[in-house]
Amino acid sequence: MTVSDRKWIVKEAADQEKVGRLAVELGIDRVLADLLVKRGVETFEDARAFFRPTLQQLHDPFLMKDMDKAVERLHKAIEDGEKILVYGDYDVDGTTAVALVYSFVRRFTTQVGYYIPDRYDEGYGVSYKGIDWASDNGYNLLITLDCGIKAIDKVKYAAGKGIDVIICDHHLPEETLPEAVAVLDPKREDCHYPFDDLCGCGVGFKLVQAYAQQYGIPFEELEPLLDLQVVSIASDLVSMVGENRILAHYGLKRLNENPRKGLLAMINLAKLDPGHLTIDDIVFKIGPRINAAGRMESGRLAVELLTATDDKKALEMGNKINDNNNERKNIDREITQEAIEMVLDGRALETENVTIVYNPTWNKGVVGIVASRLVEAYYKPTVVLTKSNGFVTGSARSVHGFDLYGAIENCADLMENFGGHVYAAGLTLKEENLPEFCKRMNAFVAGKITPEMLTPIVEIDSRLDFAQITPKFLRILKQFQPFGPGNANPVFLTEDVYDAGGGRKVGAGGVHLKLDLMQETHPYHQIAAIGFNMADNYDYIKAGNPIDVCYSVVENFYRGSSTIQLRLKDMREREDMI
Repeated sequence: MTVSDRKWIVKEAADQEKVGRLAVELGIDRVLADLLVKRGVETFEDARAFFRPTLQQLHDPFLMKDMDKAVERLHKAIEDGEKILVYGDYDVDGTTAVALVYSFVRRFTTQVGYYIPDRYDEGYGVSYKGIDWASDNGYNLLITLDCGIKAIDKVKYAAGKGIDVIICDHHLPEETLPEAVAVLDPKREDCHYPFDDLCGCGVGFKLVQAYAQQYGIPFEELEPLLDLQVVSIASDLVSMVGENRILAHYGLKRLNENPRKGLLAMINLAKLDPGHLTIDDIVFKIGPRINAAGRMESGRLAVELLTATDDKKALEMGNKINDNNNERKNIDREITQEAIEMVLDGRALETENVTIVYNPTWNKGVVGIVASRLVEAYYKPTVVLTKSNGFVTGSARSVHGFDLYGAIENCADLMENFGGHVYAAGLTLKEENLPEFCKRMNAFVAGKITPEMLTPIVEIDSRLDFAQITPKFLRILKQFQPFGPGNANPVFLTEDVYDAGGGRKVGAGGVHLKLDLMQETHPYHQIAAIGFNMADNYDYIKAGNPIDVCYSVVENFYRGSSTIQLRLKDMREREDMI
């Protein structure tokens, strides 16, 4: 059997008195009550708020610093017939944000357009080229989404051309803010908005919510925008708590019941089951397709898709983006293989404490994906670099617990540009600075990373017997959704299980494992399980050997019927746990 290199950590149980009381109050399994208490849900009222989020729980958008200024300036532009340009990044968060704000504003004026910078020609964020285009085309107001918080010089440049700027961003600002008409960013130190982990699309939504609130537009008229919101929240991996969970809950409802035409085209092209979509479907199927537009061609295609008002246009854009995604998958497979070979044969720039690989011919659009693949392969902080517009540029990904953004920030004097989050970042530098960058990154990581951070872990919420996994258990567990960071799909551990005899390899090339698992102590309770990329264990399991498994419990839809399925995270030989 393939030996797992992951460390299994079973979380400590919550306060058992609270768990017991909640289990009785709600009439649920103690395991589920334990999960709730760990999420801060301790009473019947807490549970009602958790299981039944309402849009009334959203915060007043005017609690965000500068919101009054932003709304006033947007209204003036609409009333005076000024030309308004909605400007956003080329990834899912940026394109959904642009689609959301553009869709709202065009209800009140025809003098609105949108702009997505070219990943290869302009790079991330507000560009001088974009501002020049806005000026040449007579735009007076620029609304940036998912970018702009560091665009100090570019906002000044826009002002010099008579263009006012409203910034809607969610990235960490520097000490000095751009001199924009309004800077909406809940991460501003002087902003006391109650929830600071909105995505870029979320900040855009708060702007339109504030405008609607100020000018008497019923909130119900904003609800068609929520399908865009959930796609962004899921794809940008912001925390699934607070406002994000409320917006995602209603966004998922909208996506399942009445999605916009462009998203319906994506759902059909991805061969998903309409009406039964989950956050995982967005993360693994819808989000990557929308991202592929900006990676392979242009993020404008994504906005055209997401704002399409007729089926023909939606299908046309959807097919283009689906083709982009297929091309992206082929390229990212090739580059990943090249990168792994560089590590194996010593051509990588660094492999000691951090993995750094560089090839000036690689496609800039897929280096972030390749970095994630290398983290999976070697489990170290990773930087994948290529060349674009005369500069070395690329993406970095981290391991659990290590602040990669801080490591890159430590090299700020070597950078032309950088930005991102703790676990994912982008950077651009001159080629002559590359050796020093590698040296400093390696030293910084060596000084900060711990052996624990370099060991992949599976965090297990609770032990569970198969007999506890009933339709009622699944029905209540589903109400924990939507899942995401901060409200992850629970992972359970069941020991001493074996295949009932129906185990087989499935998928293209037979790389996945489909099993019918039984527990030694409950031999009549059989549960279907799927283990992605676990087929190497087939012979061992088929021989009847006992194993321990950790997994999530999911609802599997197939040809109109629903069944309980275990989605395996990892497995071990039984004696490994003794």
